[in-house]
Amino acid sequence: MQYTHPEYSKIICSNEYRQIIKHLTHHVTDILFDFGSFKKLPHDFSNYPFKKNSITYKLAEGSEPILNKMREGGIFLTAHYGNYEAIGPWLCRLGIPLKASYIPLKPAWLNRIVENKIRSVDKRNYSVNAKSPREFLRILDDKNLFCLLMDQDSRIESAATATFLGKQVHVNPLPDFLLRHRPDTPVFICWLEETTTEKILHATEITPANNSVIGEFNRWLDNRITKDSTLWYGWTHRRFYSCNPQIYG
Repeated sequence: MQYTHPEYSKIICSNEYRQIIKHLTHHVTDILFDFGSFKKLPHDFSNYPFKKNSITYKLAEGSEPILNKMREGGIFLTAHYGNYEAIGPWLCRLGIPLKASYIPLKPAWLNRIVENKIRSVDKRNYSVNAKSPREFLRILDDKNLFCLLMDQDSRIESAATATFLGKQVHVNPLPDFLLRHRPDTPVFICWLEETTTEKILHATEITPANNSVIGEFNRWLDNRITKDSTLWYGWTHRRFYSCNPQIYG
């Protein structure tokens, strides 16, 4: 599908875009009215599958040893794909020391609600607003799982260049910076698969190539978008509406 188009109205009126908004509305509703379910999931792997309110929560085949390794910390890369916010509280309930990097929201009252109500599990806030390289490295050295959304265009001067969806993009250089200074750090990707009766948590570990994980992450996300492009909310980002979309970001 081609969402990059100089005529914005044609995107908004497309069936695919309407399906994206439908999925997004559903997941926002989950956050507002059913997020507590994820904050009460079992700690022990042996308790899964776990059924609550007609929904069965599962750990995907092969994910348990990866999730167990995540309890020792590392780098966790994720994207605006599906119900991505629900992954955070689920990982926390599994005893994974999650520290997720988020840019503070505006206005301030909304940021307080998100931090204290949504991104808080068992009275522990898992969001962080680290600003310096030293802080990022400290998070890793303390054996935390440092989470970063990696599907946004980066506008900082040190942005890395990569290929995504067949186009040249600017991406956050932070994961590769961390790996240069902590080269033995494991890197993980998680995503949530949903049906009308099941929610399935997937986890995988990726291998850096020359201390870089950007290409491997982009290939993973390319794959997910190929399977169901209407679950990736990056299509709503303004870079896909450029009239001259040769370089996104």
